[in-house]
Amino acid sequence: MAIRNIRTNGDEVLRKQCKNVKEITPRTIKLIKDMAETMYEADGVGLAAPQVGILQRIFVIDVYDDEGLRVFINPEILEVSSSQIGEEGCLSVPGESFEVERANYVKVKAFNEKGQEFILEATELLARAILHENDHLNGKLFIDYVK
Repeated sequence: MAIRNIRTNGDEVLRKQCKNVKEITPRTIKLIKDMAETMYEADGVGLAAPQVGILQRIFVIDVYDDEGLRVFINPEILEVSSSQIGEEGCLSVPGESFEVERANYVKVKAFNEKGQEFILEATELLARAILHENDHLNGKLFIDYVK
């Protein structure tokens, strides 16, 4: 595993659409492990592939809720509801944090690193993290939502 460089705001890769992962290969698994290690090293709760310069629909999250690392490959947001306003930061926008309004509930379908499809319903911090990381896959940053 290796720590990867985190791309920061202004890097054009952060504003691009990511492509679906067609097949989970050993290279995909290495990327996921590197992303997790990079996220933990930077004290983050999530990291998306474009943040390390890879335009694939993958992100990892750990909100320290005893579930450990969650891997999302080709995520699809199925449903969102209600709202929450909270402080948000981003490893790609170092030193900045702002209040951002997000859905308080999200239902997401994705694949894990073993290629198993799952559906997850999440609220509060986990919902915020999923929506934040999913935005990265579509070329959006949390600062786009600051009023």
